[in-house]
Amino acid sequence: MLGNHSSATEFYLLGFSGSRELRHILFATFFFFYLVTLMGNTVIIVIVCLDKHLQSPMYFFLGHLSALEILVTTIIVPEMLWGLLLPGMQTISLAACVAQLFLYLALGTTEFALLGAMAVDRYVAVCNPLRYNVIMNSCTCNFVVIVSWLFGFLFQIWPVYATFQLSYCKSNVVDNFFCDRGQLLKLSCNNTLFTEFILFLMAVFVLFGSLIPTIVSYTYIISTILKIPSASGRRKAFSTCASHFTCVVIGYGSCLFLYVKPKQTQAADYNRVVSLMVSVVTPFLNPFIFTLRNDKVIEALRDRVKQCCHQFRN
Repeated sequence: MLGNHSSATEFYLLGFSGSRELRHILFATFFFFYLVTLMGNTVIIVIVCLDKHLQSPMYFFLGHLSALEILVTTIIVPEMLWGLLLPGMQTISLAACVAQLFLYLALGTTEFALLGAMAVDRYVAVCNPLRYNVIMNSCTCNFVVIVSWLFGFLFQIWPVYATFQLSYCKSNVVDNFFCDRGQLLKLSCNNTLFTEFILFLMAVFVLFGSLIPTIVSYTYIISTILKIPSASGRRKAFSTCASHFTCVVIGYGSCLFLYVKPKQTQAADYNRVVSLMVSVVTPFLNPFIFTLRNDKVIEALRDRVKQCCHQFRN
């Protein structure tokens, strides 16, 4: 795919600087985050599949969102943890770097498409509840999920292809813990201004293409909730959207800082911090956001724990 355009056959990931003790502390911290992310999101997927009370579009989308979180963090974190244990820089092959960047961007794009769909789902549930089951039927939900996955993977083919068509003759040391596109562009000896501008426009399209339906949906949702006469009714209506809204704020906030900027070659420390938010912190927080603020999920978890305890005693 790269032909003779790239002189680099492998890259070195600079990762995290600091003493050996600090790197071990970071390893323990990120390993803990990774385990909790895997367990938390896996639990959500399992209970959504098994519990009959969670067989609704909202939880169907939530199951796919949890699967995306597992995949995104698994693409980045194990490689990062291995790098923290090594005494020097970590080597990654050109093929592995291409695959890592493509999967990271494709899964992230899929996640934003799904978050936009979840916002529309909440709009229909709150603003048009009588037609909710008709509009958000199983065919609609399956179509939305399939389109989201296909869009995410197809949309990122050209950006990744364009990135690795550049000539890397300055250096092959990437100043991050994964194959970060911004740092890869800094290593190129080509003029990347036009490529960066196109990548900027594509990032704007993805983020705002899913953010605009979210903003419009929540505008109508808030307007509808404020018209509910009783405080308990307003609180119950908003509770169905609170988890998704919190997830949207964290997810979009992080990625707006990371990708929607005309200059992709941002400072390495800035990219490293925001990348940690996207690939480690957000997947870690989402299971807590969607369980601690959702009575149905908590009830389903409680029922499953009781069943397991009962089976264990017998």
